[in-house]
Amino acid sequence: MSNKTVERWIADDELIPHARNREDAAAALGVEAAMLWPKAIRNALRTSADQEIIGSYPYRSACPSSVWGELTRGAGRDVLFAGYTNYFLWIDQPAFAETLRRKAEAGCRVRFLLGDPDGEVTRRREEVEDVALSVSTRIRVTLEHLAKLGPAAGVEARFSDASDAMNHVSLSVFRFDDEALVTPHLARGVGHDSPLLHLRRRGPDGMFDRFAGHAEELWERGRPV
Repeated sequence: MSNKTVERWIADDELIPHARNREDAAAALGVEAAMLWPKAIRNALRTSADQEIIGSYPYRSACPSSVWGELTRGAGRDVLFAGYTNYFLWIDQPAFAETLRRKAEAGCRVRFLLGDPDGEVTRRREEVEDVALSVSTRIRVTLEHLAKLGPAAGVEARFSDASDAMNHVSLSVFRFDDEALVTPHLARGVGHDSPLLHLRRRGPDGMFDRFAGHAEELWERGRPV
């Protein structure tokens, strides 16, 4: 291997040499190849399912609002907001209603799946969270914004079926074409305190498809707002 080749390896930490060159370099330095290029080992161990996880956050609130905005604006076929309240979107995203209107006018399907503000699961969740801005109030904020958009905007909305309410309140799935943000809700935390995964579809039957399929099933059994 030439000096220039070695210089490129040093200058670009994303560049991973061929396995034989890694072993030769490690032998010359008297260290393990894994010490010099740990990323090569990680890549070899990752499965296709693991590779669908392109980002993770310990809290939903730690995911930058720009990520939500870019995913919403970039989607062209299907956007599904299947959070239980979807309240935070109207607060965090500038001109969110107008963005949704433009997406729908351009032919993108835009949907909201909400919990029933008068449902028993909503009432019990309010007791668990015990916060001033209740679950039912947060749902009604979303309903108010959707009502202002009006049916002419082409944005669809449904309440999840009562039989699915526990599944819905426990897991939020936000789909943007072939990417998704998924939040499994922890026992007592509100949504922004729950962890979040950013997924990108890489093939059939992966993590993306399973979460997207879950949201679609809840949508199909839901009832119109």
